[in-house]
Amino acid sequence: MAKTTEKIRSFHEIKQIRASLRNQGKLLVFSNGCFDLMHVGHVRYLEAAAGLGDFLLVAVNSDSSARSLKGPSRPLNPEIWRAEVVAGLEFVDAVIIFAEETPLALIKALEPDVLVKGSDWELEEIVGRREVESTGGRVVRIPLVEGVSTSSLIERIQAER
Repeated sequence: MAKTTEKIRSFHEIKQIRASLRNQGKLLVFSNGCFDLMHVGHVRYLEAAAGLGDFLLVAVNSDSSARSLKGPSRPLNPEIWRAEVVAGLEFVDAVIIFAEETPLALIKALEPDVLVKGSDWELEEIVGRREVESTGGRVVRIPLVEGVSTSSLIERIQAER
């Protein structure tokens, strides 16, 4: 098994991995998120995503990307720490950090076989859905763990102070 930090890959490396997976007839599963404070919902979600194919790639928002999505007080943890925590999950095969607000460019370049998001996203709102479906891939929405979110954890921590 690769060391955790070895799972954090560059775009060039991911492109090579994608080509190899295609040649072997293996399915690439793609998901993305900020993963600011890892919690049980993230773990269950990514474990379910991993079961949908042969190789799970998780794209983690860069610090600037997370800040533009979540606000000026986020992320709490720097991108490399967040990427390393995600990579530490045994069922995650690779992690890439992306700077854009959405992973659309990555999705277009990699053409994943399966695109995964949480059920809090409506199908029509999922970035990359059309692109994945147009190449024969599928989009899967995974149910969330009720009552668990990074925002709710932050609120609980602040309330305890």
